[in-house]
Amino acid sequence: DFEVGLRHNLPVINVMDEGAVINENGGKYQGMTREEARKAIVKDLDEGGFLVKIEPIKHNVGSCYRCGTVVEPRVSKQWFVKMEPLAKPAIDVVREGKIRLIPERMEKIYYNWMENIKDWCISRQLWWGHRIPAWYCGDCGETIVAKEAPGKCPKCGGSHLHQDEDTLDTWFSSALWPFSTLGWPENTPELSYFYPTDTLVTGYDIIFFWVARMIFSGLEHMGDIPFKTVFFHGLVRDAQGRKMSKSLGNGIDPLEMAEKYGADALRFTLVTGNSPGNDMRFTEEKLESSRNFANKIWNAARFIHMNIDGFDVKNQLPEALTLEDQWIVSALNTVTREVTENLEKYELGIAVQKLYDFIWDQFCDWYIELAKTRLMAKDETSVGARQVLVWTFTNILKLMHPFMPYITEEIWQTMPHQGDALMVAEYPKYDEKYAYPQAEAEMHRIMDAIRAIRNRRAEMNVPPSRKAKVYVASSFEETFRKGAQFIARLAYASEVEVGEAFSIPGAVTIVTADARVYIPMEELVDKEAELKRLNKELETAQKQLDQVNAKLNNPGFTGKAPANVVEGARQNAKKLEDKISMITSSIDALNG
Repeated sequence: DFEVGLRHNLPVINVMDEGAVINENGGKYQGMTREEARKAIVKDLDEGGFLVKIEPIKHNVGSCYRCGTVVEPRVSKQWFVKMEPLAKPAIDVVREGKIRLIPERMEKIYYNWMENIKDWCISRQLWWGHRIPAWYCGDCGETIVAKEAPGKCPKCGGSHLHQDEDTLDTWFSSALWPFSTLGWPENTPELSYFYPTDTLVTGYDIIFFWVARMIFSGLEHMGDIPFKTVFFHGLVRDAQGRKMSKSLGNGIDPLEMAEKYGADALRFTLVTGNSPGNDMRFTEEKLESSRNFANKIWNAARFIHMNIDGFDVKNQLPEALTLEDQWIVSALNTVTREVTENLEKYELGIAVQKLYDFIWDQFCDWYIELAKTRLMAKDETSVGARQVLVWTFTNILKLMHPFMPYITEEIWQTMPHQGDALMVAEYPKYDEKYAYPQAEAEMHRIMDAIRAIRNRRAEMNVPPSRKAKVYVASSFEETFRKGAQFIARLAYASEVEVGEAFSIPGAVTIVTADARVYIPMEELVDKEAELKRLNKELETAQKQLDQVNAKLNNPGFTGKAPANVVEGARQNAKKLEDKISMITSSIDALNG
């Protein structure tokens, strides 16, 4: 047992060569493969009366990850790095806060590994890599370690020297990356300027292999930390949460995904939902969603070009801003501050989600729709709308550029702008002069009312083509008078009347936090036709419920049918009862 021999400092010999064949130390078994030798040894033990019994035993056996061949332990000489003097200063710089690990929970893992570290075996039996800089004298056995190949042995003067065939551990070489790439060991201008670097972004699975080794290598060779912050991201897993691997065949080729959905969509997908140190699941559905978002940005750009091409539009805000202008400028200013704060905290997923919501919902679905009326006008209001659209959209492109660099640069180049490229443009900053909290509050009251009206119309199956007068009762009368044009356009109102209170018998009533909205029922629907439709729907639903209840009241069905079928029938009955209740309520409302 070579482990027992090592533990008791006894001489240990190998009985197998590197091909797993018994060598001259194996006596009569010399020349046999390990499998042949095992069978021969068991046979000899049995014939000698030394074998008590044979039984199967399950245990872990090391095997090659490529071909699956069982790996046999074998004693060999290797090169080691003594770790204790290197680990202590590497622990101290993290404890003292000179290097931040994000998320902070990674510090516990880092300390646990570094405080219990063993001497590091740095020699590998591989074909590729930096070769061990050690030479052996064939005359006297001296070992020479040098930067340059020695011409002769410094001990005996012999010239029969050969270099160690082993290579350095991959992580030994890559641990030098922060300074070796900058010209080290020469004191180059690049080394002086860029070292230490600022932030390292890497996966948490190589915190021991790479991050820790870069830290103690930098401290040892440069006398300074290699970076100030380490941001650990998670792993990209498949839809089932499994790690992607060749053996499972569940890997994704990023080039294929970029070709199919676009590089920006792939990049955006990998950031969406990303949180420090946590894994994410990859699905093509997410890529489709990101591609749709890219299309949304592209279509917004097309709309803006349709309304600015042929006009001399300045990329600056007009002197006078309307209510909706103040709202979108202030909302952009707010999201700029929040996204910047999230990025500084390395909360990339939160930052990109806020941008997604702002662009899709507030800018595209609301502001563009609100601006359409002004854009059709031939007066000064259309000029202001164009300028706000361009100014807001180009700032959106700047905010989105780190996440979707290609489409944002492409669009930005077509917009009125200053500078050669979006890539080198200044990133937006929060500015107090663009904060309009009053306008934001007013617009939110108006938008809440519009949403509520549209939702109620949808529930009643009222088509957008059917206009109806809208009465808005609110203590914020001035706000809703400003928003009357928006309610008329986006809530399909034929007319909007604003007051403190209204009494309209039989009207549909819609309540929000800041207003009570009334719509005369007869303007929304044809009462007689709607009653006829609802009664027919009620009759059909009641027949269906009677059929289901007949089954449930039949002992032959409930006693013999599978449990899941019976449960399905009960759930169907409950749905039909709810449907009937809703139809009845609608009929009662129409009858006043």
